[in-house]
Amino acid sequence: MKHFSDQTWRSPQQSAVITYSPAYTLVPTYECFNRCTYCNFRRDPGMDEWLSLSTAQQRLLTVRDRGVCEVLILSGEVHPQSPRRAAWRQRLIELAELALGMGFLPHTNAGPLNRAEMIALQNVNVSLGLMLEQLTPQLQRTVHRAAPSKDPQLRLQQLEQAGELGIPFTTGLLLGIGETSRDRLETLEAIAACHDRWGHIQEVILQPHSPGSQQAIQHPPLAPDELIDCVAIARQVLPASIAIQVPPNLLTQPQQLADCLGAGARDLGGIVPYDEVNPDYQHHDLDELREALAQQGWQLQPRLPVYPHLVDRLPQRLQTHVAAWLNRFNSQSRSS
Repeated sequence: MKHFSDQTWRSPQQSAVITYSPAYTLVPTYECFNRCTYCNFRRDPGMDEWLSLSTAQQRLLTVRDRGVCEVLILSGEVHPQSPRRAAWRQRLIELAELALGMGFLPHTNAGPLNRAEMIALQNVNVSLGLMLEQLTPQLQRTVHRAAPSKDPQLRLQQLEQAGELGIPFTTGLLLGIGETSRDRLETLEAIAACHDRWGHIQEVILQPHSPGSQQAIQHPPLAPDELIDCVAIARQVLPASIAIQVPPNLLTQPQQLADCLGAGARDLGGIVPYDEVNPDYQHHDLDELREALAQQGWQLQPRLPVYPHLVDRLPQRLQTHVAAWLNRFNSQSRSS
């Protein structure tokens, strides 16, 4: 765990509440047909044993009494034409059902999905997610040249499809992979326009590229001031109802988190035991983080993987699961 003894904080200027999701990650498979040059997650297709339901259950039992709310089902991508695609989709559904049955709230991020797949997952997830990353097609000649599903229009279509289906949705930008400042602005504007049509985007992650030990090609990290600037721009471009999220374990400069909060970030994402996407970067000690924030007037609060104003879009069965967690969080808040 990272520690905050040397952190310098800026006092809050607006809302004093900072949220995070008490989460645990299940990876159905690391195999992925994309080959993004910066990836620290993937394995070649056919080179990974898929996560079984029994193993998933055993892992979830270990965190059942540790305050975990969200089960993030984070999967590598099986090719749309693969004969195993149907089995992969079924495993995603079964893992979400398992999480629900054990009292958790599932959120799945598994790459682009067709409409039938998205509807099937909609019925067993309280929200879905897909990083838009960057809309510029220039990256298909560089970091995404061997990553067909990183086609920016395909990914933007996913945001639209989720909106049409009324799915609470999380998306975001990956920063520092060769895009320009103009590219970032245009990607944020596209997210805002999509949300204006459907009102379904609950949060936007601003994720700085952070070099890892498993990358095919070493790319430099995003400069700290660029992330802070992007947070400020995102807060201007995005509707107020969309939360801006920054991952604290990827903020390597002591002042960077404080500056991101000062610029308008209000969510820290899932605080998990292990970051599957960025395994070289440990998460902070939650109690120390909470105390450091409190000393400067920020109040760190847990949240659900679906934001309250979007709960009524869920199937009634899922609303019942969410209500139980809302009652639990409210009881904890009253007793603290």
